[in-house]
Amino acid sequence: MKVSNDPIVDRVHKIREKLAKKFNYDVNAIFADIREKQKRHSHREVNLRGRRKADQPVSAD
Repeated sequence: MKVSNDPIVDRVHKIREKLAKKFNYDVNAIFADIREKQKRHSHREVNLRGRRKADQPVSAD
């Protein structure tokens, strides 16, 4: 595993590797697990509906 100079990136890579190994590097199995967890936990971690106008991304027009 490649090591970066950023401890957060390193941590994300470590977690990703652990998750991939747990599911034998099967992306479909990883997403099936995520979908199952979403069914069990009905609350949302991120809610974008209440964003204020100032929080909207600026268009590149």
